[in-house]
Amino acid sequence: MSWQGQMGLIVRHLINDVDPDSYKFSDHRIETTLLVAAQLCQMNIDFTNTYTVNVESCELSPDPTEADSKDDAFITLICLRAACIIIGSEIRSESGNAISIKDGPSAIDLRGVTQTLAVLYKDLCEKYEHLSLEYRAGNSVAGQSILGPYSPASDNVTRGHMGHRAGGYFDY
Repeated sequence: MSWQGQMGLIVRHLINDVDPDSYKFSDHRIETTLLVAAQLCQMNIDFTNTYTVNVESCELSPDPTEADSKDDAFITLICLRAACIIIGSEIRSESGNAISIKDGPSAIDLRGVTQTLAVLYKDLCEKYEHLSLEYRAGNSVAGQSILGPYSPASDNVTRGHMGHRAGGYFDY
């Protein structure tokens, strides 16, 4: 399966457009949004592979989903960014329909649709920003450190490695 199929399916799951009988977004829209996301992400993130993006002809090379050179970081970041773009456009479209009408005991309130989409948008974009920051920081684990022989906490590590503490032995 090519990048269009794999990455498109991931985006469809992120935006909850998974029923093939009633897709809200066409395959072409998903693919072009993925390419726009790839173009935008390459401006901020230095991926290990260099990708050529052509939105007009709907091309991405090399294919980041090929088994021998699969780039999971690229796939994840681009799919999250594409989902943010799509949900953001949906918020703009639905905000024009966010109305509340009351007529006596009857009421119609469509404001909740935009609020639900806004929560999803915020969540997806926060995940993208977090993963983007982690990737740019070298995928390091927060709080992880390197202890050298002169680091304040290295004394405990050195003594512990020798296998004794206060006259007794302990296991690791």
